[in-house]
Amino acid sequence: MGEIVSRTFDRPVEQVTLLAMSEPVQLDADKLEELYEQLGDSAAEDVVCRAMEELAVRLAQAERLYRAGKVPDMRKCVRSLGAIATQVGMSALTRVARDVVACIDSCDANALAAVHQRLLRTGESSLTEIWELQDMSI
Repeated sequence: MGEIVSRTFDRPVEQVTLLAMSEPVQLDADKLEELYEQLGDSAAEDVVCRAMEELAVRLAQAERLYRAGKVPDMRKCVRSLGAIATQVGMSALTRVARDVVACIDSCDANALAAVHQRLLRTGESSLTEIWELQDMSI
């Protein structure tokens, strides 16, 4: 990377802070265990797999809608994404989805831009985590 120069003072920046772009994942193990107890292993695994697929689709759809400026449609998509995340115990993803909806409802475009990116990171991390958790149970 090249040297970062301040446009205001025309001198090199002395300190640059890099922000971590990862999100901690929070899976509600009790929720998953309850799902497996209620449905049995095979049916619960089917539900979790379908939920993962649907979450991946909705994350991509939310991104497309955001880029297209279709915020009302994005709100609907993210609300349903949050509901699915709740069903399979993805508490961090549920919380961030609610935050996206709150940003939309408050018409805060700057906050929405930031929280939308957080939604994508949290969604990706959550899907990876639950995928790895399923691999361990097989």
